[in-house]
Amino acid sequence: MNVLIYTLITLAAVVAMEFMAWFTHKYVMHGFLWSWHEDHHKPHHHKDGFFEKNDLFFLVFAIPSALCYILGLSTPQFWLLFVGIGISIYGLIYFLVHDVYIHRRFRWFRQLDSTYSRAILRAHGAHHASQAKEDGESFGLLVVNPKYFRKRREWAGKVARN
Repeated sequence: MNVLIYTLITLAAVVAMEFMAWFTHKYVMHGFLWSWHEDHHKPHHHKDGFFEKNDLFFLVFAIPSALCYILGLSTPQFWLLFVGIGISIYGLIYFLVHDVYIHRRFRWFRQLDSTYSRAILRAHGAHHASQAKEDGESFGLLVVNPKYFRKRREWAGKVARN
């Protein structure tokens, strides 16, 4: 029974992190910490080196995960360990999808070609269409607006007509 509960806690933490990432991206990264995130919206040829200030957000999300590991292992609140594991799993997914697949910071996933992977690319491309702090869209990573599952000309044309 404990295995099932801990598995559900881990999965719930992974799912919750998508919404936490959306909130943080929209209101923190495009808000008061835009100075960290801004270089991520600049074209690659304007960047100096491999790292971006935006990479500091890795630490922002790693701290609660680490605290959950520590508290879960050192207090009677053992379930917190599985929250930390869920946060870590989401961090790994985020790294693989965002940094590896979308931004090609590492050349590992060149052959992904599914309706879902194309929708993620379209949504992220729409987000990066604006280099400004305001007027952004599509702040999530894994939960994608259904319009991005259609061909680009179908949803882009509707936006242009409105």
